[in-house]
Amino acid sequence: MASIDSMNELLVDELRDIYDAEKRLTKAIPKLSKKATNDDLRDALDQHLQETEGQVARLEEAFGHLGEKVRGKPCAGMRGIIEEGNEHVGEDYGDDDLRDAVIIGSAQRVEHYEIAAYGTAIAHARLLEQDEVVRLLEESLEEEKAADRKLTELAESVVNLEAADAEDEGDEGELALVGASVSRGRQSSSARPRATASARGKGSPASAGRTGGRSRSR
Repeated sequence: MASIDSMNELLVDELRDIYDAEKRLTKAIPKLSKKATNDDLRDALDQHLQETEGQVARLEEAFGHLGEKVRGKPCAGMRGIIEEGNEHVGEDYGDDDLRDAVIIGSAQRVEHYEIAAYGTAIAHARLLEQDEVVRLLEESLEEEKAADRKLTELAESVVNLEAADAEDEGDEGELALVGASVSRGRQSSSARPRATASARGKGSPASAGRTGGRSRSR
């Protein structure tokens, strides 16, 4: 592992990490979009895919300003986030809205990671007075923040509500079945005493025998 001996080398190392992350996302985002069933969510993911491709191009330009070769460094953090997202999205869900909610959560984990990574790299580029690099990274950072806000809006206004409604409908169905069962049980139990009372009214063999015995004793 090569040593990092200066702020410039640290910045280059960070950009290589981000570059690898963005390249991975150009392959991961289409998979999430394909799984999404909400049209607005799918459109948001497709739009961010285009932005991600532009972010890759900006990073390549930033390497040029720093006099460095365009090269990525395996980003273990993004790899883990993508793997976890694929695992969660691949689960079996009783309703498509639930999967869409999971897709949003997975995508926002990605955005938050990138926001932190870009923010750190921008701070270091400012220290080095790499104004063009700062400009390029800030443009990408704003896109990441906008994408995160869009996902939050979709979650709060549509997807999470629909997922909750689907769950409530399932609960109401279960309650209806329980209510019907209880109602049948009450009807059955109330019918039994009436039948017994009816039998007593007509006079059962047992009651006739007791009455006859008392008459003989008198």
